[in-house]
Amino acid sequence: MTMIPAFDDILRKQDLSREEIKVLLAAEGDEKERLLRRGLAVKLQHLDNYVHLRGLIEFGNVCEKNCFYCGLRSGNERVERYCLSDEEVLDCARLAHELGYGSVALQSGERCDAAFIDRIERLVREIKKIDNGSLGITLSLGEQTEETYRRWFEAGAHRYLLRIESSNEELYYKIHPKNSLHDFRHRVECLEILKRTGYQTGTGVMVGLPFQTLDHLAADLLFFKQMDVAMVGLGPYIPHPDTPLYKFKDLIPSAAERMDLTLKMIAILRLLMPEINMVAATANQTVDPQGREKAISAGANVIMPNLTPGEYRESYFIYPDKACVHDTPDQCQSCLDIRLAAIGHKILYNAWGDSLAFTKKAGV
Repeated sequence: MTMIPAFDDILRKQDLSREEIKVLLAAEGDEKERLLRRGLAVKLQHLDNYVHLRGLIEFGNVCEKNCFYCGLRSGNERVERYCLSDEEVLDCARLAHELGYGSVALQSGERCDAAFIDRIERLVREIKKIDNGSLGITLSLGEQTEETYRRWFEAGAHRYLLRIESSNEELYYKIHPKNSLHDFRHRVECLEILKRTGYQTGTGVMVGLPFQTLDHLAADLLFFKQMDVAMVGLGPYIPHPDTPLYKFKDLIPSAAERMDLTLKMIAILRLLMPEINMVAATANQTVDPQGREKAISAGANVIMPNLTPGEYRESYFIYPDKACVHDTPDQCQSCLDIRLAAIGHKILYNAWGDSLAFTKKAGV
């Protein structure tokens, strides 16, 4: 029988076993606080107290996928579909530059038709013309072919977020249909293709799903490390009433418990991968008014303020009651400056904020 080290001995390790991770995930009270403090300390040691911004542009909510948890699923007839014009997207990117964000993130429902692929390539090239290419570009546009990923990379995108949502194949198919559009192994393959293409590749999972166990979450963390990703987004699962998974809402932990689990996941991942970028997701703020600050204080170092024009934001409801929907970009920026200063952090303006884990391997 394998002996598990004492709690504080586990906190001092970087290479953790699944069983050791489960010990940390089960931490409560003083042990939980020590874990969160350790996550912060490791982040400060490797990355300082800077927070990087990605101006989020949710430019469309048309989606080919039918995921059981998402309000944008193709089978949801209650959502009002929209798509920003090219000029609206570029206006958002210009605003990000004016606000000093340094980077933008283009996000939409998953599509892979030729018109969509051509349009993204065109938009990326146009964004790169703003102030001689000063804006970094992250894409979060789902599964595509290797040729498409390469076209977008060569156009100027250099980061790509493709969340796995669960690294356990059995659980994956409890939250996705099992068909050609929702293939677990293909999604993993896409992550490999993205890395091979040269992107700073990111992934992530929802925390507190129905049927999810601590063993699943521990495996997710080890999956991130095994995949050697450059960035990760972790956030609590929020049930959406217009989705099939909603009927299992009584099986999930409370909002407070999901938030606690998310913070522990962030802190543990910071121990495992000290130099990656980690997003303090908006879902954290939705579940807890101090959620993003708590995520930053546990080890996250990226925030994605929403730049989508206000009239469209309520139609991009992946989950209900999304935080900060009615804030203007100016309000959001002022708020973030104040809130981050209160926890001893500061925004690094006018910088791409690339993953140190990636740039060191790339020799940049």
